Amino acid sequence: MGPVKGGFKKKRKTTPEKVVLEANVSAAAASASAAAQQEEPIDWWDGFSKRLTGRLSQAKGSDKFESLFRISRKTFNYICSLVKEDFQSKPSNFRAASGKRLTLNDQVAVALRRLCSGESLVTIGDSFGMNQSTVSKVTWRFVEVMEKRALHHLQWPTEEAMIDIKSKFEKIRGLPNCCGAIDITHILMCSSHQVDSSDSIWCDREKNHSMVLQAIVDPDMRFRDIFTGWPGSLKDSLVLQSSGFFKLCEKGKRLNGETIELLEGSEEVREYIIGDVGFPLLPWLLTPYQGEDLSESSLEFNKRHFATRMVAQRALARLKEMWKILQGEMWRPDKHKLPRFILVCCLLHNIVIDLEDEVQDEMPLSHLHDPGYRQQICPSVDMNTSSTLRDRLSLYLSGTLTS
Repeated sequence: MGPVKGGFKKKRKTTPEKVVLEANVSAAAASASAAAQQEEPIDWWDGFSKRLTGRLSQAKGSDKFESLFRISRKTFNYICSLVKEDFQSKPSNFRAASGKRLTLNDQVAVALRRLCSGESLVTIGDSFGMNQSTVSKVTWRFVEVMEKRALHHLQWPTEEAMIDIKSKFEKIRGLPNCCGAIDITHILMCSSHQVDSSDSIWCDREKNHSMVLQAIVDPDMRFRDIFTGWPGSLKDSLVLQSSGFFKLCEKGKRLNGETIELLEGSEEVREYIIGDVGFPLLPWLLTPYQGEDLSESSLEFNKRHFATRMVAQRALARLKEMWKILQGEMWRPDKHKLPRFILVCCLLHNIVIDLEDEVQDEMPLSHLHDPGYRQQICPSVDMNTSSTLRDRLSLYLSGTLTS
């Protein structure tokens, strides 16, 4: 996670997973830069920006590119390198209204603007000098290719990377052996008068038509696992239980790494993730204590738990802020395509983090990703094993655990 605007940048620790990723990114970026000089005019942006009309043409100075696409030129070039092979293997005949064929950079620019602004097809078409059907087709082609070429940016951590993740989580507020923070947000689809009245399953408890996105996040606000496509009317607990992550954990194929001793000779603590009270308390998912008259150790655990899981809320808020197409500005979205748009926005979110794009440092840091939605409360289940782990962590964090 980049520092808040005006803060001090900290030296980032390099993990084996990050070294490999950085090497691949650097090679791809260098290749993209060389290819761009051969296939695109050196002043591609100068020429492209001069064709912009309306409000977009009014931006001035070196920040114009970043203001339009929410990313740096370095990140833009890298994204072009990801889709280049597919775009060139099946050349399109997409053209601007002037008849000029759209280049690779043109198409990526159109798609990124659509995703980051959430503006209508008509608005973007008018600004970029092309009809709305071209904007739609170019964006969808970009989504399809990114699904295939950028998936390596969203994966469960390797054992080596997990060591670093656990260390970073523990440094937040002391939770040991924590592997992630989970949360759910609602992606608004369209207003109620646009949806068939028989399609009530998409109407959530706040009377919005929405689709849910469940995300597990690391301390750098990077998505490590996502699950989407399900109606917003479903409870968080049911969404979790329907996910592949839940099934893997229940089979012992996830969160099955090294255990640790809190104190010498004490019972070992397994790997786990944390979530709010909308999720069930499970052996591998710790939620806050509920109720009144909680003990001092329980209250202390809740404070640390809340501060640590904020990374998930901030990640989802940042996702929606950067990729505004997820803010409910999709006009009549296709419910079969929307999950794929969500996935690609999550991939782009991670790419910005992986490339340490400084543009993200200029964005406000918020945790409000679901304004207007009330907190769900799930009855706790599997209390014996789960509460025992939580209680031991609670005592350990309050300094009262004995071996």
